[in-house]
Amino acid sequence: MTDAADLVLTNAEVHTLTEPDETAEAVAVRDGQIVRVGDAYEVDFLAGLDTEVVDCHGRTVLPGFIDAHTHMQQLGQYQVHADLSEADSPEHAVDLLASEAREDREWVLGFGWDESSWAEDRYLTKADLDSVSEERPVAAVRVDMHTAALNSVALERLRDEMPPEDVRTDDGKPTGVVVEDAIEPVWDAIDPDPAETRELLRAAQQHAVERGVTGVHDMVRQSHAPRAYRELEQAGELDIRVRINYWSDHLDAVEEVGLRTNHGSEKVETGAIKSFTDGSFGGRTAKLTEPYADDPDETGTWVVDPDELHDITKQADEAGLQLTVHAIGDEAITVTLDAFESTENPGEARHRVEHVELVTDEHIERFADSGIVASCQPNFLQWAGEEGLYQSRLGTERREQSNRFRDLLDAGVHLAFSSDVMPMDPLLGVDYAVNAPAESQRLTVTEALRAYTLGGAYAGFAEDRLGTIEVGKQADFTVLDDSPWEHEESIRDIDVAMTVVGGEVVYDGR
Repeated sequence: MTDAADLVLTNAEVHTLTEPDETAEAVAVRDGQIVRVGDAYEVDFLAGLDTEVVDCHGRTVLPGFIDAHTHMQQLGQYQVHADLSEADSPEHAVDLLASEAREDREWVLGFGWDESSWAEDRYLTKADLDSVSEERPVAAVRVDMHTAALNSVALERLRDEMPPEDVRTDDGKPTGVVVEDAIEPVWDAIDPDPAETRELLRAAQQHAVERGVTGVHDMVRQSHAPRAYRELEQAGELDIRVRINYWSDHLDAVEEVGLRTNHGSEKVETGAIKSFTDGSFGGRTAKLTEPYADDPDETGTWVVDPDELHDITKQADEAGLQLTVHAIGDEAITVTLDAFESTENPGEARHRVEHVELVTDEHIERFADSGIVASCQPNFLQWAGEEGLYQSRLGTERREQSNRFRDLLDAGVHLAFSSDVMPMDPLLGVDYAVNAPAESQRLTVTEALRAYTLGGAYAGFAEDRLGTIEVGKQADFTVLDDSPWEHEESIRDIDVAMTVVGGEVVYDGR
């Protein structure tokens, strides 16, 4: 007699997201793996007395979303501290900060503000944050995490540790705005201890599973997160799969302790070595070959200069470690591809360029020829409209040539989607990709969903066990209340009904 399943999802519209996408009515799971995909009668036959049978009432079942570039500690801070992503003005941001100014914390912190959507298009300043507190340090980190605003107390406390060129001034006086390396002392000052890190990761994990995320590639730097993840897993409290990408300043330590890409447990594994080239469009620090449209004297900043990037790439690649490098501007992408192509087999190593925003035809050809992964964030299209940030920073031509997902995919480039916590919401990202303003950016529903599932799995060497709904693969599912194919204009409004990881229901919002 056939062993009974542990879990059966039935009366559903199951999309396998294989090539081509196939549909079924039900799926059965045993010991965390998919054992049957087919019509309801066939699959329901595997239900026994102890089987958990979920009637999906026609809901859509997809492979679990994999957020291939995120920052879980920062996502947790959004939940625990002031979430400024909804602020519609500097005054609103200040009010949100003030409302979260708890007396049991030394710092008043807020995350996620974005001035590009405000009528008063300007950064938060020292004067704004001084109105929150003149006694306690206050910091508000912009959505891109490359720019922050500090009040006078915070600035006075940390100024000596900041590179002068990254501290913005007006008539020689600091405005409170700091960028790139000047933010590092802020991160050091607010660094949570192990107990708080676990609290932040629990909050981030809850946010993730509520949005159908079953796996994350977490960019970790100078954090207790690796320890916290393993402690949560040992305690049976880790509900998602975590791939840890360690910052390049940990490279020597990673080598010394013997960590290698893809080593680890079922839930926590070592991923890539993470590095930078440039900054962001929002901070005018993304490295461009031509000047910014709204600042003809500025072409961006090297966060890690090309020679240093080549050294990091050589060391990591020779140690058998995957690389994942932030590159937004066209010059930064060129330099990153140069570094990767200097290695023996960048495609086999699955080295990844993160963001890939201002990509040229030549870049696309190089991605396709080399097998290098393009790790992109479709939610960045929120700034790519005619009235958006990219219009002012880049001008019309370059704005329309940003985030060329269609062109990358058509060229055969490996495309992985993620959020970079701007915000973490895969269905929002899929909506942006499907309804993108330019044809070169626009994907079909199936293509966009596949980039957020199988694409992330491939970028993490896991396409043989994750990313599609097939017999033998791990049972990670996202169950949606409605079909994205039937609601193309409003995918972002679809609710996640259930999230399943390894055959265990980790979120039930029905």
